[in-house]
Amino acid sequence: MMVSYQWIKRKGKPAPREIAPIIVSNHVSYIEPIFYFYELFPTIVAAESHDSIPFVGTIIRAMQVIYVNRFLPSSRKQAVREIKRRASCNRFPRVLLFPEGTTTNGRNLISFQLGAFIPGYPIQPVIVRYPHVHFDQSWGHVSLGKLMFRMFTQFHNFFEVEYLPVIYPLDDKETAVHFRERTSRDIATALNAVQTGHSYGDIMLHMKAQEAKQENPSSFMVEMTKVESLFHISSMEAVDFLDKFLAMNPDSSGRVQYHDFLRVLRLKACPLSAKIFSFIDVEKSGTITFRQFLYGSAHVMSQPGFHQACEEAFAGCGGAVKAYVVEQELRDFIQPVILNWSEDEVHELFMVFDNDNDGRIDKNDFLSCLRKTPLLIAFFTLQLQQKEFEGNGVIEIV
Repeated sequence: MMVSYQWIKRKGKPAPREIAPIIVSNHVSYIEPIFYFYELFPTIVAAESHDSIPFVGTIIRAMQVIYVNRFLPSSRKQAVREIKRRASCNRFPRVLLFPEGTTTNGRNLISFQLGAFIPGYPIQPVIVRYPHVHFDQSWGHVSLGKLMFRMFTQFHNFFEVEYLPVIYPLDDKETAVHFRERTSRDIATALNAVQTGHSYGDIMLHMKAQEAKQENPSSFMVEMTKVESLFHISSMEAVDFLDKFLAMNPDSSGRVQYHDFLRVLRLKACPLSAKIFSFIDVEKSGTITFRQFLYGSAHVMSQPGFHQACEEAFAGCGGAVKAYVVEQELRDFIQPVILNWSEDEVHELFMVFDNDNDGRIDKNDFLSCLRKTPLLIAFFTLQLQQKEFEGNGVIEIV
């Protein structure tokens, strides 16, 4: 092989394709697809964006790639169907997936995507290691060009591959989630790696924080697998929340002050605003982190009565008799909690909802705003609680 790999240490052997039609591997560098192309000539599952990577894209296309757009549910479902179709027929090469969905440092194992496990075929896990003293070959926060240059200038790079025993589905009733957990546990044990609840969504958050010149972008990673499981929000929604949080001008430690929180949400300091902030500030430090902001917002949005509360709030503001709400109607409805607000301050809040600046808020704008900033529902719940939303409190701030 190229880039100063004079030999590759192997342990174990690939199982016959008839026994294990699917292979999963941890992903550390751009070297693995090249090695597997040479070693196994499999079909690979890859993100559409990888097609444009120099050299690597050419290798991927030669491997009869199954492209997937990880942000589109329809694309993910189509990829799973194609994986199942090819795994079911011995005329196709075996299917290779990197279930982490991104490269890591090899010392940690992030959450696996489900694509390899939904079809329900036997899987052979393979692990790769890059032992090193001076140069870490993992493809993390470094450009491909710089990584390749460093690898070419090493006298020797070390690369190890270990084929683990085939993992079989327990029975027809085993879920893809359980199958995934068994496989990831075996890989983590063989690697002696730490399993975390991070996913590709955390990489997106890290990149967004990095683009915003944050001192410690890693502090904005929240273990998205756990967040998705707890609150059923997507990585793209989490990135939207991060956009809003970054607008609050977090300090070097990634914390936001009360006045910046109010500024971005266009709120005035008042008892309810303070209560909302305190709801997020679980440490009672007077500042909030992105994790706290995300968890607080997602918790509110996941409440059983949230969507009903949003619908009722729009209707209560005037949307029940016409298709839109004007500024005075909004003011009248939330008057109990904005007694000391000036007209300009009410106007600022109105403009949060009035996306198209036409002086009125239609239902889509209203509901969309509350989904993006669910904490604002607190300004409507004093009125809504009188209607007793199933006694669940809708939101626990008020």
